[in-house]
Amino acid sequence: MPTLRIEMWSGRTMDQKRRLVRLVTDAVVEALGVPAQDVQIKIFEGEKENAARGGVLRSDEAQGS
Repeated sequence: MPTLRIEMWSGRTMDQKRRLVRLVTDAVVEALGVPAQDVQIKIFEGEKENAARGGVLRSDEAQGS
């Protein structure tokens, strides 16, 4: 049973998430030949203020800080 973990920034709509899981499930079914009901997807959303790269908060990158 394939289980996929998707990490992304918060802010997507429910419709965007529905489309994402539908398309990802379809891709896994096609690639692995498993039934759609066997594909599990877990979405983890984070805030940019809780992540950093190169010593700079991701939320500050957009501000040029």
